[in-house]
Amino acid sequence: MSELSDLYQEVILEHNKNPRNFREIADADQYADGKNPLCGDALRVYVAFDGDKISDVAFKGSGCAISKASASMMTQAVKGKTKHEAEVIFGEFHRMVTGELDIETDENDLGKLKIFSGVLEFPARVKCASLSWHTLNAALHGEDVVSTE
Repeated sequence: MSELSDLYQEVILEHNKNPRNFREIADADQYADGKNPLCGDALRVYVAFDGDKISDVAFKGSGCAISKASASMMTQAVKGKTKHEAEVIFGEFHRMVTGELDIETDENDLGKLKIFSGVLEFPARVKCASLSWHTLNAALHGEDVVSTE
């Protein structure tokens, strides 16, 4: 395995075992539910705002290691960002995991999230990696449910 593949696997396993922000937010301003019937992933993303800034974001649910790790890292990446900044990161992440963004040559603000570029090697897992992101995007726009069917 390449060094990037090793790092990808290590990060996925760590965030799956110890997910960050894995909890409910009782007084969340918005939330959305996401489901991936193919893999059995199901989660709820909670968002609390302070003005236009995401003051808190969390998720709760069950899913495969890739889904849980992606949700964990997503919450870390968007906490403290404005709604617009979170939307930009969502767009970049989505383009990366679908092969439309080259992390080496295209300008982006993905930082540690670049580790998920490895999901391209497993096309059936792209939905697992992007489910939490689509669910966050739905919550940001006041939508209730997302399904990757």
